[in-house]
Amino acid sequence: MELAHSLLLNEEALAQITEAKRPVFIFEWLRFLDKVLVAANKTDVKEKQKKLVEQLTGLISSSPGPPTRKLLAKNLAALYSIGDTFTVFQTLDKCNDIIKSKDDTSAYLPTKLTAVACVGAFYEKMGRMLGSSFPETVNNLLKSLKSAESQGRSEILMSLQKVLSGLGCAAASCHRDIYKNARSLLTDRAMAVRCAVAKCLLELQNEAVFMWTAELENVATLCFKSLENSNYGVRVAVSKLLGTVMATALIPKQAAVMRQNVKRATLEEVLELMATGFLRGGSGFLKSGGEMLKVGGSVNREVRVGVTQAYVVFVTTLGGQWLERNFATFLSHVLDLVSHPRATQTHVEAVYSRRCVSFILRATVGSLLGEKAQIAAAKDICQAIATQMKAVEAVVNDANTENKSGAADVSASQHVMVCALQELGSLVQSLNATASPLIQEPSIGLLETVTSVLLHPSMAARLAAAWCLRCVAVALPFQLTPFLDRCAERLNNLKTSPEAVSGYSFAMAALLGGVHQCPLGIPHAKGKMVVSIAEDLLRTAAQNSRLSLQRTQAGWLLLGALMTLGPSVVRYHLPKMLLLWRNVFPRSLKELEAEKARGDSFTWQVTLEGRAGALCAMRSFVAHCPELLTEDVIRKLMTPIECAMTMMSHIPSVIKAHGAHLKASAAMVRLRLYDILALLPPKTYEGKEHDPSSIYLRIPAGEVVPWSSSFGGYQSFDAFSCLCSWVVFPHVSYQTQVLQMLDHFAECVKQAKGVRQQAVQLNIFTAVLSALKGLAENKSTLGPEEVRKSALTLVMGALDNPNPILRCAAGEALGRMAQVVGEATFIARMAQYSFDKLKSARDVVSRTGHSLALGCLHRYVGGIGSGQHLKTSVSILLALAQDGTSPEVQTWSLHSLALIVDSSGPMYRGYVEPTLSLVLTLLLTVPPSHTEVHQCLGRCLGAIITTVGPELQGNGATVSTIRSSCLVGCAITQDHSDSLVQAAAISCLQQLHMFAPRHVNLSSLVPSLCVHLCSSHLLLRRAAVACLRQLAQREAAEVCEYAMSLAKNAGEKESNGMNVSPFAPGPGSRRDIHGRHQGINITETGLEGVLFGMLDRETDRKLCSDIHDTLGHMLSSLAVEKLSHWLRLCKDVLAASSDMTATASLGGEKDEDAEKKDEMDDDTMFTTLGEEDKSKPSVAPRWATRVFAADCLCRIIMLCENANKVHFDLALARSAKLRNPKNDLLVLHLSDLIRMAFMAATDHSNQLRMAGLQALEDIIKKFAAVPEPEFPGHVILEQYQANVGAALRPAFSQDTPSDITAKACQVCSTWIGSGVVSDLNDLRRVHNLLVSSLDKVQTGKGSSSQLYRESATTMEKLAVLKAWAEVYVVAMKIKKEADTKPKKVVKNGGDDDDDDYGAVDELPPDSLITLVQPELPTLSRLWLAALKDYALLTLPAEFASQLPPDGGAFYTPETIDTARLHYRNSWAPILHAVALWLNGTGFNASETTEDAPAGISNPQNRATSIMLNPAPATPPSTKSLQEINKDRMHLILGVSIQFLCSPRPEEPVEHVMSCLEALHTLLNSTCARTHIAEDQEVKVHLKSVLSFLILFLKYEEDAKEKDTSTTVGEGGESGGLVPGKSLVFAAMELLMFILVRHMPHLSTKMSDSPSHLCSRTQLPEESARLVAATISILSDLPTLCSPAGCMTILPTILFLIIQVLKDTAVKTVGNQVPLPVTATLQGLKNIVTLPMAVNEEIQKQWTNIIRSTLASILDYSQPEASKPILDEVSMLTAIALFLWSASTEIIGVQSLQNGCMNRFKAALNSPDPWVQAKCYQLLLSVFQHTNRALAIPYIHSLAPMVVEKLKSVEKNRPNNKTELLAVQEGIKVLETLVALGEEQNRVHLLALLVPTLISYLLNENAFPSAPVVSKELHEFALQDLTRIGPLYPHAFKTVMGAAPELKTRLETAVRASQASKAKAAARQPPPTVHSTPTIKLKTSFF
Repeated sequence: MELAHSLLLNEEALAQITEAKRPVFIFEWLRFLDKVLVAANKTDVKEKQKKLVEQLTGLISSSPGPPTRKLLAKNLAALYSIGDTFTVFQTLDKCNDIIKSKDDTSAYLPTKLTAVACVGAFYEKMGRMLGSSFPETVNNLLKSLKSAESQGRSEILMSLQKVLSGLGCAAASCHRDIYKNARSLLTDRAMAVRCAVAKCLLELQNEAVFMWTAELENVATLCFKSLENSNYGVRVAVSKLLGTVMATALIPKQAAVMRQNVKRATLEEVLELMATGFLRGGSGFLKSGGEMLKVGGSVNREVRVGVTQAYVVFVTTLGGQWLERNFATFLSHVLDLVSHPRATQTHVEAVYSRRCVSFILRATVGSLLGEKAQIAAAKDICQAIATQMKAVEAVVNDANTENKSGAADVSASQHVMVCALQELGSLVQSLNATASPLIQEPSIGLLETVTSVLLHPSMAARLAAAWCLRCVAVALPFQLTPFLDRCAERLNNLKTSPEAVSGYSFAMAALLGGVHQCPLGIPHAKGKMVVSIAEDLLRTAAQNSRLSLQRTQAGWLLLGALMTLGPSVVRYHLPKMLLLWRNVFPRSLKELEAEKARGDSFTWQVTLEGRAGALCAMRSFVAHCPELLTEDVIRKLMTPIECAMTMMSHIPSVIKAHGAHLKASAAMVRLRLYDILALLPPKTYEGKEHDPSSIYLRIPAGEVVPWSSSFGGYQSFDAFSCLCSWVVFPHVSYQTQVLQMLDHFAECVKQAKGVRQQAVQLNIFTAVLSALKGLAENKSTLGPEEVRKSALTLVMGALDNPNPILRCAAGEALGRMAQVVGEATFIARMAQYSFDKLKSARDVVSRTGHSLALGCLHRYVGGIGSGQHLKTSVSILLALAQDGTSPEVQTWSLHSLALIVDSSGPMYRGYVEPTLSLVLTLLLTVPPSHTEVHQCLGRCLGAIITTVGPELQGNGATVSTIRSSCLVGCAITQDHSDSLVQAAAISCLQQLHMFAPRHVNLSSLVPSLCVHLCSSHLLLRRAAVACLRQLAQREAAEVCEYAMSLAKNAGEKESNGMNVSPFAPGPGSRRDIHGRHQGINITETGLEGVLFGMLDRETDRKLCSDIHDTLGHMLSSLAVEKLSHWLRLCKDVLAASSDMTATASLGGEKDEDAEKKDEMDDDTMFTTLGEEDKSKPSVAPRWATRVFAADCLCRIIMLCENANKVHFDLALARSAKLRNPKNDLLVLHLSDLIRMAFMAATDHSNQLRMAGLQALEDIIKKFAAVPEPEFPGHVILEQYQANVGAALRPAFSQDTPSDITAKACQVCSTWIGSGVVSDLNDLRRVHNLLVSSLDKVQTGKGSSSQLYRESATTMEKLAVLKAWAEVYVVAMKIKKEADTKPKKVVKNGGDDDDDDYGAVDELPPDSLITLVQPELPTLSRLWLAALKDYALLTLPAEFASQLPPDGGAFYTPETIDTARLHYRNSWAPILHAVALWLNGTGFNASETTEDAPAGISNPQNRATSIMLNPAPATPPSTKSLQEINKDRMHLILGVSIQFLCSPRPEEPVEHVMSCLEALHTLLNSTCARTHIAEDQEVKVHLKSVLSFLILFLKYEEDAKEKDTSTTVGEGGESGGLVPGKSLVFAAMELLMFILVRHMPHLSTKMSDSPSHLCSRTQLPEESARLVAATISILSDLPTLCSPAGCMTILPTILFLIIQVLKDTAVKTVGNQVPLPVTATLQGLKNIVTLPMAVNEEIQKQWTNIIRSTLASILDYSQPEASKPILDEVSMLTAIALFLWSASTEIIGVQSLQNGCMNRFKAALNSPDPWVQAKCYQLLLSVFQHTNRALAIPYIHSLAPMVVEKLKSVEKNRPNNKTELLAVQEGIKVLETLVALGEEQNRVHLLALLVPTLISYLLNENAFPSAPVVSKELHEFALQDLTRIGPLYPHAFKTVMGAAPELKTRLETAVRASQASKAKAAARQPPPTVHSTPTIKLKTSFF
């Protein structure tokens, strides 16, 4: 509030602004005051109180709008409760006077309403402080109530509710008066008044005992009457009242009971009262059937829905424990409701009643009961079903068929059955695997009971039983196959019973439909079984007329259900299906005519049902097997479809001949036909459609007979056909057809009357809209003018229809038409027509219809297409929106405005201010009871925020005003009582937060969102969670903090007026145990805990997904910081696993009906009401929540790993904890992690077991290497061995599903391979689990052998083999490491061969291999078989014919697609294991003595096993060991090369590593190397694919050298290398590829490009290693070639090596030599010293190549200013290599010599002492060269320069160690020259060296103060002189004698040195002087 800087209203500022803006200014001040008052200083408040009261009371008479008066009242009450209360009675009197005023004008009304609101707020806030005045106030309010209009009545009742709430039992004297005056208003014509009364009476019943005792029946009757003609809001409020009063009557409040002698009602009485409402409605008795038909039965329906909701409130109020204890009675009661004749008078009414009862059961049993209680409830339901079924059987078996009452009982029982079975199915499905006791306990007999209903006479009951069985099978997949078998058997045995045929076929179809929800599927053979049963039923249908209909329906139903199994099953039965489809329809017109002539009524019925079934099966095929829809199949399908179309044109005459009862069957055929046509690609039936009018004109208009009273008649099918035909429009020639169709529609509308006409029109518009949508999607047009005209007439006529739904449809259709036509003139014409209508019309219908038309035009044509009409449209709609006389017009115009704002985008920016101003004005003035207007205002506000978008962040005046207005709008809508308006407000704030996050106040937004999490409205909960999800993405910490602040302030704020939901009773009810305040229940677990709790209650998928995301964002941001908190959360959720013997879920798969109902009104109630009171005892977390918690656990581990390694180091973690107790590290919680993973892994829920095993695997991987500080040599996981073993053991039991066993195998191998276990016996526990699994693989039995799809067995077997492979790989690695270590000395003197490891607590190095060794013969055989399977399955599709027809060792041909995935997961470790085995012993193992592979599912498959002995029946194999090995090599190399050629992106990097490890292992074997050396193509292929890790090629190269040494080498005498055949060429290709990959500029294409930058650069470490390895291999390649071949490749190799040297020889910090440089120098040395260089044939070429190379190096080593600093040392080293290694003849040419000398001179003159030092070192090596002819020119040229450099040191003494080193290295060069010189020249040489050294000696006086480096130089020179003297005594004396001053200086220095040594000797021994250089080259190249 920028203008209000204090508590008081800034009246000056208010006076300056315009009248229109004042209400907003005042509202903003009141908002500001509301926030500030609570936090303000009391003294400050008291000082300003008088003025504040004046200002606030002054506003009462300023006609404030609803939001302002609410805020004004709240502030006044708060002011008095904080400040002094002296004047409160004065203010109260003032308000009372206003209320008493006789002024009834509309202008004075807002003032009266504000006074009423203030009175309510005073009493609510101060309660008994105003006690003495309340009787007068209440009387005053009640008097006004009688004369008030609807707004006044609502406000007074709300005020009375607050008075009651504030006073509690103190207001007892007024209770009866309030009750008498209020009750009659329960049937008020204004719905808002009814809501207000209900809420007021709800508050009253807290203290008014008479309401739930003497007046109980009257209250109930009043509630029933109130529900008549009610809307959604009334039903919510009244049902809350009715349910709560009934609950209180049953269990009264303790306080009330103590005050009075209260007679409690019994449960029977209460239920009987409620049943009256359900069955009789508000009138007390039912209207006659005729009367009901007249009014459409609507009155009763609303009462019934309201009472249904009241039942739920009643049970919820009493709580879960009450329901648990009384469930049997309650169940019996609600099932009696649905069996009562009055609830089922018509079919539609019966369906409605069933929905109501199902809802009651789902909302109570599904939400309030925990798993154990749900299982008990399921037992009760089972019992109820069994009882009903016995009664039905008794009637059916009764010989007296005249028993009419019995028939009625049977009819009634079907409804009971449907409700009971639906609830039972939902319960089992939500319980998931926890429901297993229901199946396993014979005493319950669930399956027998449900199956018995399959024989019920009623089809509805049979279908419900089938659905229930499906639910059981989906929850417990191991039951699916047994169920199917049982049904098939019963169907076979009871073929002669129509009910049995129908019921068991329903059950089988339902079970087949559920297979897709069971990942492990069913055995393939079950498909064949179903086909044979269906065929048999269809074949025998004609044999017995009593069974014809049922058998026909059953046969086709089963075939349709079979299609849902997908292409892998259907593929095998498709030819048969196509034949069946072709035969069921007449082939020609002639056949059709013959059929018409001979059939009777019954035959036609069976025929039509059969054809409807066939089309339905066809539709199922097209929907579920799109992969099989080839052109040929579609062509074959079109034949029967065309026949069906032909037949449909003849149906009217058949119906005429045989009776109207065939209409339903005919309609079904037509529906199925359109179903299939809608799915097929339209092109398939282009031009094949016959005259469409025949579809519509079959039934003359006069013969329209309702098929079911819920449809509008057969036009619904006409309309549906139209939908289908219009989808075809773009594909057929249709002008006349469309015209006929549209004319037919118009005719239908004319002929129908009343309600029927509306139904017909609705169906027609559904079709027209769908058709227009199809045309728009296909970018088609509407066709010629006549078609447009006809369509327009139809649409425009409906824009003025009194039915609002039709007006909506017409508006949409008009928009769609404009979109399809797409012409500006057409759009302009339409818009102008609506403009004119809106300007002239005064009736509500026209104005609403045409305002929507404008919105739809803009919406579908888009902002640009309708831009020219924008101004007019907006001005008209803004004007309409201000029409306060008609809320309906306001609603429609605002809705249209929102559509326009949305579709116009930035074009609307110019209209934002006026629109926003109007929105705010309306929000401040429109009564809250007009909720639709407020909902549309919310939508407009959201659209405006989106339009302004990121601009909202700006600081300009205009933007600030817009933003401020948006925030005020959000505040008003947030505070509205309607859930949809509140949801819109949240959505607006969410958008504001996205565009301008700084301006959205999270401290107030987050708490309000938390409150909405407990709302009874799904939409509100959805909006709140969606908003929290967005906030948590960026500001998770703040969100959690603000949520916790709400928990802290909950006590104080309980009555601060925060609106929770229409269900929430007033705060006064906190004294009421039944109706506790529904404020948010945030405890110490914070918002996260609340969200986890919601996961147990919510069934809406979008909501649950958003909760998961929100928790995920919070976890990512906060879990590492608040580790204990998050782990405790997960632990609390997972602990439910150990509390229960079983777990449960909230039904993820709800009843489909309930899933579709997310729209408003009663349907929302049907999906949400069950959650409306969270004060019930919470149930234990359900399985789905626990799975999520286990996933969170894995994420926490990952987050900690990414955050800090200390989380996985116990010693560091403990010390960190000691330093700061707040440090929270994961390793300290290891026991909790193990416990959680254990709880999850041993649960009953399969999904949770999987999640638990995954968590266990993660824990083992991450903590396996963490040492235990207290026990060196041990790791911390050792102490949890028992837990890990116990967690894994259940997964290997016989009845465990394959996917869990497979996962457990993976964990076993991780555990065994982790090296945690140090005791062989302990290891054996887990090892034995794998051994038992291997036995199962060998015997061919899996846990899933008969229950699941064959690929489940494949998965399990491959998982076992993979686990063994991983263990073997680790075992071999340990063994290899042990073999390479030096053997330990045996302490005991080696008394026997046994290892001495018993004493030491560690695993002997070969112990793991001893566990694997016994199984190796079996394993190797199975591994090879699996590898062969994998190799075959990875063949491209065109080689499919090569696959074995009977499948492989571990897969069957039918499940090949799913099997591929399992092989893809397992092949890599198996490949590695096979390579290790072959390398170890395998190449010597012949298989002639071995058995065929076990575990092969079919006996005939044995012959196909890989390189294994054929089946025992065949003669022994004649293959030699060498051939067997060759086959094995081909298999391994083939699999590896195939994979490395094209690895999929999703392949884990471990697979790549395993593959390369396998190849590496193989190439270490002599046998394998020999094989590869012999096969040139294999070498080339292998070389080509090893681009992933080139280091592996090094091993190969060595192999080639060894194995090809006897051959001439590649290139022969000619030197030619053939691509594709040459190994060397392949290698060079690959090496070049790798070099270019890491150094792109090596490619000429790259270096020539203009973007090519400086190439000299430092490579990343990984790339540097790879480049170095590549260069080293390149330099070895010539050894594989003949001399001529060598000359072919050397130029390329040397070019690449020099380029790499040039580009990587860059100066580095610390003068480190990069790896690639070292490799290039070594490579140059290898090449220059090649033995073949002496070969005379290539001498000339060789000389040229070497000279060119040196010349290039000299050229490159010139420093360039534009490039990074060249490393001269590396380049000099390269030059020195040539001088050292090549002959004088080659490099002794003058130009090269001069170049080399110049480089050395440049280095000697370098300013860098490091370069000088290295240069001296290299010169030394050159001067010492054995070839004097090469060395002498360099000595002559460079020695004088060396002497000069060293002499200059006397004047420039070294300043650091590096400069000193350079001098020392230079002196060594001079010393070497002295040594190399001849005796006669030695004096001259010493005359250069000795004076130089003496010049380095320091003066005796200067020595003590000289720098350390100078002293070291002095010491170095002195030592050298004392060493040289004795070496050359004669020459030394000669030199010293020639210069006496030198001698004196030397003697002085020697004396000083001896003196200092003598002193030092007394203190310490003399230091050793190292004369060797302190720097060496990293690699010695010489």
